[in-house]
Amino acid sequence: MTAPILLWFRRDLRLCDHPMLAEAVETGAPLIPVFLHDEVVEGQGAAPRFRLGLSVESFAKDLDAIGSKLVLRRGRALGALRELAQQTGARAVWWSRAYDPDARARDEEVMAGLDAEGIETRDFEGHLLFEPESVETQTGGFYKVYTPYWKAVRGRDPGAPLPAPAKLPAPESWPESARLADWQMARDMRRGAEIVARHVTVGERAARARLDRFVAERIEDYAVARDRPDIDGTSGLSENLTYGEISPRACYAAGLAARDDGKDGAGDFLKELVWREFAYHLLHHTPRLASRNWRAEWDGFSWSEDGESDAATAWKRGRTGMQFVDAAMREMYVTGRMHNRARMIVGSYLTKHLLTHWKIGQDWFADCLIDWDPASNALGWQWIAGSGPDATPYFRVFNPETQLSKFDPEGAYRTAWIAEGQADPPETARDYFRAVPQSWGLDPDAAYPEPVVTAAEGRERALAAYGELRGRP
Repeated sequence: MTAPILLWFRRDLRLCDHPMLAEAVETGAPLIPVFLHDEVVEGQGAAPRFRLGLSVESFAKDLDAIGSKLVLRRGRALGALRELAQQTGARAVWWSRAYDPDARARDEEVMAGLDAEGIETRDFEGHLLFEPESVETQTGGFYKVYTPYWKAVRGRDPGAPLPAPAKLPAPESWPESARLADWQMARDMRRGAEIVARHVTVGERAARARLDRFVAERIEDYAVARDRPDIDGTSGLSENLTYGEISPRACYAAGLAARDDGKDGAGDFLKELVWREFAYHLLHHTPRLASRNWRAEWDGFSWSEDGESDAATAWKRGRTGMQFVDAAMREMYVTGRMHNRARMIVGSYLTKHLLTHWKIGQDWFADCLIDWDPASNALGWQWIAGSGPDATPYFRVFNPETQLSKFDPEGAYRTAWIAEGQADPPETARDYFRAVPQSWGLDPDAAYPEPVVTAAEGRERALAAYGELRGRP
């Protein structure tokens, strides 16, 4: 019998439009799907690891339905895969590519270690529409600004999504597998796991249904509605794209079809998908985006790096006294997600009004967001802070009060998430107090806090600090 292939699944937990899986089926070899709780998973924050566990559980059921299994192992990736290859007689290990620095370092170690033992390793596309090195400027470099990048790829055909296999060839015997429950992937969420679990949309089937509903009901108005945190105007697919429960190509194909049908918002939806591509393009070519100021001149900026300061603590707890900021942070603790417009306001307030380093915000999001994405999170924080590529101009300081009036005109967003001052606050607002650590000592019946820094004061402080950076009074 042909030696089996180990299919190492990571952020590609689906059957449809899966290049690695499609090619593996074509070989006719026995296939052993594998998921590892490895060093990269171990390093993830509480909310991403919790949500990843739900995705693994769903994907295992999908494999069972087509006569296969998902083998679970824990440990450093190279050692775990080497052991599995020895136990199963596998002579090949395949996986879908990852692009963040931690994952790339892991994959390079695995590739070198297994290749040295004569075990074939192959990596496949599938997490992106366009591989980062396939998009070049006319001079052969990489793009540093989004609009030229968009113009370079908007006419490209990423290909049609691949169908799901009806069945996977199974090995003669299955290797031993760990129990997912034993990993306790929700442990660090503590009591917040029960609250956030009510708001997740898990698995490939649910992700496809979410895309179909969005195209049928909301994509027409997406260009305007996507900026309104008070209404359900976005696709919500960031959660599913993060874990590969749906492919970007499937989303792009649906967006193209909607655009061809004359739905006005489809073009903006396609641009948002390509913004995700741009983030990975930059992270691939400049890995420092994830951990250091992309623009070196910002290394001298006077940000506070004290993540435990009173200002940073108020921000983390949704107690800044700025309703847009606080509503957004509370939305994150209850749902595990945050509206994109709100992310900009939250980021601007931390880095500009509070003059606190973007890395503190980036790390906090990496612990609290179920749709945490290493590229989008890094680019988003550096874009809003001004230290990154394609950055918002240093003098653009979002006013959280005027932004709230513009994008939450009826007060629905603040009502949904801020309990203080309401005689009968909704469950969403009360759930914030049930989700956060009891050690914070918060009470929905307490008074709402005064601003840590007012909108006007924060703007003046930020402009003064930016003027110093540029040598201007």
